Amino acid sequence: MSTNPSLIEPGLVAVDVDLGSTKEDVIRGLAGIVAATGRADADGLAADALTREGKSPTGMPGGFAIPHCRSAAVNQASLGFARLVEPIDFGAKDGPSDLVFLIAAAESGGADHMKLLTKLARALIKKDFLAALRSASSPDEVTDLVRGVVEPPADTGAAATPARETTTAADTTPSRAAEPVAAGVSTATGAAAAPGIAGQAEGSDKRRTVIAITACPTGIAHTFMAADYLVNAGKELGIDVITEPQGSTATDSLTAEQIASADAVIFATDVGVKGRERFAGKPVIESGVKRAINEPEVMLKEAVAASDNPNAPRVSGTPAADADVATGRGSQLGWGKRIQQALMTGVSYMIPFVAAGGLLIALGFLFGGYQITDVADQVVIENSLTNLPEGGLMQYLGAVLFTLGATSMNFLVAALAGYIAFALADRPGIAPGFTAGAVAVVVGAGFIGGIAGGLIAGLVAMWLGSFKVPRWVRGLMPVVIIPLIATLISGGLMFLLLGRPLAALMTGLTGWLEGMSGGAAILLGVVLGLMMCFDLGGPVNKSAYTFATAGLAVSSQPSMEIMAAVMAAGMVPPLALALATAVRPKLFTPIEQENGRAAWLLGASFISEGAIPFAAADPFRIIPSMMAGGAVTGALIMALGVGSKAPHGGIFVFFAIDPIWGFIVAVLAGMIVSAALVLLLKQLKARAA
Repeated sequence: MSTNPSLIEPGLVAVDVDLGSTKEDVIRGLAGIVAATGRADADGLAADALTREGKSPTGMPGGFAIPHCRSAAVNQASLGFARLVEPIDFGAKDGPSDLVFLIAAAESGGADHMKLLTKLARALIKKDFLAALRSASSPDEVTDLVRGVVEPPADTGAAATPARETTTAADTTPSRAAEPVAAGVSTATGAAAAPGIAGQAEGSDKRRTVIAITACPTGIAHTFMAADYLVNAGKELGIDVITEPQGSTATDSLTAEQIASADAVIFATDVGVKGRERFAGKPVIESGVKRAINEPEVMLKEAVAASDNPNAPRVSGTPAADADVATGRGSQLGWGKRIQQALMTGVSYMIPFVAAGGLLIALGFLFGGYQITDVADQVVIENSLTNLPEGGLMQYLGAVLFTLGATSMNFLVAALAGYIAFALADRPGIAPGFTAGAVAVVVGAGFIGGIAGGLIAGLVAMWLGSFKVPRWVRGLMPVVIIPLIATLISGGLMFLLLGRPLAALMTGLTGWLEGMSGGAAILLGVVLGLMMCFDLGGPVNKSAYTFATAGLAVSSQPSMEIMAAVMAAGMVPPLALALATAVRPKLFTPIEQENGRAAWLLGASFISEGAIPFAAADPFRIIPSMMAGGAVTGALIMALGVGSKAPHGGIFVFFAIDPIWGFIVAVLAGMIVSAALVLLLKQLKARAA
């Protein structure tokens, strides 16, 4: 047996039971079964499993379901199993499921447990294994069956870790033995080798090779099952399938020789493909991971057909576009979604510049005083540690810190534009994007110009990358030709056409903000507070934060008030939930109580994401409560005229906030409102139950 604690024991198995009429009931029931053995907290495990279930259904062809998650509520990796009296719909294409495994992985679980869990996922595609589970007469018999798969005796060699974490050709047909597969390649034998098989080029005896990359959000079950379904379908069709499951366990990448030998590529993923650029130029079929499980034969036939079609979509090596840009083929994402992803990528890469630069500026104020802005440039050039200015060491350090921060902040718009372009066109888009962003600063178009310039640069670079050019030119395209032409077009458009109109828009926006007072300013504070608390670090939250940081100017009181409103409102959710769990702990699970204690520091530091575990478990009560408190805080910040010279840091940059008492009052008010609403709604829920 494995030296690891057993994943399953009879106490984790329920045979011929009724756990409820919905999949949510079944998941909660199984979480309770796991918790009864002391391996997890029931509420926390159920919440995390249901959150994962909400991303994509876990019902599988063959009448089984595998809800699963990584969870801080799990203290020992476990498998809960239920054979249901009445099958329940888990979203499988072929109908409801009567066999349900709850795969509960510890959040900090090691690679060994992940490998055992993936062994189970792979075994479940075998019909004889499913039949044995359905005919088992007791929990002990089910336990022995599962242990035989995930914890086989060491002397059989089955438990050995493969040299490379790739899929094996476990057959779905019980009458045939599964052939061992080296390096994840399916071997087609018997009927699979017959000529004329669907998917092969007519009149050709050439065997086809298809690479499949599979990945699901948690990387536990669907990732490896999809790989095995494709391998087994390849055996039936006479197609060699090489897989790279990009899951939770460590996986070695495909070799350059394997990639070069492939006729086509399948990306069956719900997350980004790691190392996508390795497959540049290969015909590609792309979908979510579930499609590879539901119709692997169809995907393989499409891949082979694509390899015979010179006009088929091909991998360009970019993260967002892998096909003919003019037609938009080759990606399952619509243009709206792709543009949104590009914008969020730009914001994500921009934030480190803002955080580092803003905090350095704040430290510069702390050391050198607020007048450091007037002398910093002169001090850093003319003075040194051995030649201190009139203000002494503190002034010199303040000038250095302020200058470093200001230099970092100067990259803000260029970084925003550069990484928007990168998200659309990968590395060839970076130089045009950064240049377009820099031009936006030169012409005064600000962050709006940076967004426009980044989108133009990325789209132009992506369009140029779609050209089919002679082989001798291909090496020059990403490093010379695309950056040159895309920079010329995007930068030229910014200078000649877009710069002045966008600059006028920014000037008007700035003037409008500076002229705000009274009710208009308070209304803006309410809107910003609602945005900051709506998705707790998501696109709406990031949009409000970008609006504040991109317009932050320490000489403009309205811009500093906007920054203060955004930061204060973003502190409310974790602080409110920390307060709520301290006041009425019995309304929260043990895991939530623990998260609540951690949320004090997260909230004080302006890390809104500290509230996400609560929102994920109970969104319809948590999110509206947080938005109400955020709106109160944003309104009070504007009403009290509180300004922040620092874009991040929460209460720890108190020295850059004025008046600090107004900031504290606004945060406390929003925190109390949100906490009170959460407790009220939780109490009403408890009474209704």
